[in-house]
Amino acid sequence: MRIILSFFILALLTANPARGEVFSHKKQVELVVVDSLTFFLQTGDSCMEQFNTFEALRYYQQAYAMADTVQTRIKLANCYYKRGNYRQTSELLKNIPEDSLSHEAFRQLCYSYQKQGDNDSYIYWTERLVNYYPMDGEMVAGLTLAYVKNNQPQNGIICGMIYSQRDSTNILVNRALADAWFMNRDFTAAAKLYERLLEQGDSTFNTLYSAGMCYTRIDSLERAYKYLQLAFLISGMQHQGCAYRLGVVCVDTKRYPEGLNYLKLATDMMQPDTTIMKAITLSQGEAYYLTQQYPEAVEAWKRHLSYNPSSVATYYNIANAYAYLLKDKAQALSYYRQFLDLARKEENPTDSLKQMMKTAEDIIKAVKKV
Repeated sequence: MRIILSFFILALLTANPARGEVFSHKKQVELVVVDSLTFFLQTGDSCMEQFNTFEALRYYQQAYAMADTVQTRIKLANCYYKRGNYRQTSELLKNIPEDSLSHEAFRQLCYSYQKQGDNDSYIYWTERLVNYYPMDGEMVAGLTLAYVKNNQPQNGIICGMIYSQRDSTNILVNRALADAWFMNRDFTAAAKLYERLLEQGDSTFNTLYSAGMCYTRIDSLERAYKYLQLAFLISGMQHQGCAYRLGVVCVDTKRYPEGLNYLKLATDMMQPDTTIMKAITLSQGEAYYLTQQYPEAVEAWKRHLSYNPSSVATYYNIANAYAYLLKDKAQALSYYRQFLDLARKEENPTDSLKQMMKTAEDIIKAVKKV
């Protein structure tokens, strides 16, 4: 019995140190994990301070793999945002409780959806942000314009007006609110806000142009002329829409010579790039022809001639289409003759062109005999 008791006591003595070793090892592992997490986060932070998002991303990803916490998510999302990966940014931030999001992280979540072109999600999250930070004028202005983009200018007006009750001097909010009034077709209210913006020194093209457009809608044409003229000058006399509107206002206010000049400028600026249109109309003609849409092909080739009147081959193609496919002898003869007039001016015609000329001459002779 004494021997058995001795073995039992010995077992207890050997068991206790073993259990202590397990606890000690577990604690050591936890310390290693914490130390590693801290290392990855701090190293990532250091890289971000150097604007080295490439290296920072690797460290933050390792930290996030070790511990999916609010801190690791926000740091990793910030890195993704700075690198333009807006989808990953929004995926990381959208599941964090709103009251745990920093102001900057909240803004990054909103802007990530905006930059992805998801206006509905941008509106939803910006509404949430404005609830927490109602005096963030930049986000209020963005939300106002997002409502306008969503064809809800009335909601934009409400949003902007709530802010303006406490601060009526924020240029960003006033711009957005003026645009909302404009899109809501309340041009008098919009004009008042554009005037306030101009008084605040906001003499940008958009403000001047929008003010001018407002005054055209409420028949205050002298003011419209004043602001549209200033807007056109600020654009470097390059904005075709402004030139057109200014020309119309000049005509309506009996400034006829000036109006005609602006309208001519607008017409010249609205002319499409000739080189591009040559290629487009030629491709259209070929596509219509190959899909057996012959009337459409002829019309496309005619448009091509308006940009490339010296295209000998195009006259020939049109003539052949009329002769063989559309069975219009009069039009065929007309285009064969125009083709020959141009082709005969070629100093060194190719063998192919010579054959085309012979075919056109033979067809003209044959038609005349009928």
